[in-house]
Amino acid sequence: MLLLGMVGVIWSLAALPSFWRVMPARELSTRILLDDRFKPGGLSRVLAPMEQQPAPFFVPHELARAEALIRLRLAEEAIERASSEDADREVVLTLKSVRSSLSLDPTDSFLWLMLYSVETTRNGFDRNNVSYLDRSYALAPREAWIALRRNKLALAIFPELSEPVQAKVTSEFAGMVDGDFIDDAALNLKTGGWLHRDRLLASLEQVNVIQRKALAKRLVGDGLKVRVPGVETDERLWR
Repeated sequence: MLLLGMVGVIWSLAALPSFWRVMPARELSTRILLDDRFKPGGLSRVLAPMEQQPAPFFVPHELARAEALIRLRLAEEAIERASSEDADREVVLTLKSVRSSLSLDPTDSFLWLMLYSVETTRNGFDRNNVSYLDRSYALAPREAWIALRRNKLALAIFPELSEPVQAKVTSEFAGMVDGDFIDDAALNLKTGGWLHRDRLLASLEQVNVIQRKALAKRLVGDGLKVRVPGVETDERLWR
């Protein structure tokens, strides 16, 4: 009993710093996923002490996920600045952080998506990386906040996906329209989904007619002549 008690005390002392860091890490992750803006250099300042502190005895996956999400944002910002040297360095560090987080929590659908995205950004399309996208759909096929990033990436390689995954991508597109993400759905249809527009539009049969009309109006406004199921595209619709 004494030995077990001593083990419990030692474990608590080793793990406690990690637990105290989980709450702000979780809050930070939420802010990044909500696409909050940070002051210039703010995320780098947050990341610095995380890298300098020695690895704790017990590392909750929230900490690893927070670091991966910070790395993702920094890589995106470096790419936006068109700084190839900074972008290359950040992408390499991002891949390492994302893989580390997934090793602790392999059920993270968003990070599987980001692993596919970052690998594709770094090396171009590779058929071997499609399994990361497949894993993302298998874990969370109907997550609206993930769909806003995932659907356009999946439509860009639609023919490379298996039939079951294609069905999930199509259903995801319909879910975006039903969820009133009209601008995002229209953009996806006009770009990567254009070659597959008949199948995507057919998937809207069960979508609320208000959202179907909104999508039809948006597409007509963009000069596209398509048939949205159950929507009459005469001039009265646009008045």
